[in-house]
Amino acid sequence: MAKLKLGPIADDKPVKVMVELPAALHRDLAAYAEILGREAGQRPADAPRLIVAMLERFIATDRGFASAKRSEGG
Repeated sequence: MAKLKLGPIADDKPVKVMVELPAALHRDLAAYAEILGREAGQRPADAPRLIVAMLERFIATDRGFASAKRSEGG
């Protein structure tokens, strides 16, 4: 079993996101979604949901951001 940074993605109301991705990044997102879905026993997440989960995880674990946010009172 792979050690992925993301856990299962909650079944939440989809958010529409418009963004251009390089083709290679889109392929990697699709592969990541496939592996994550298989390990969680779910079907693969679509790219927008996966991107949102990745951004949430990134922000939640960015110590520099957390420190700056606290120092700004936010």
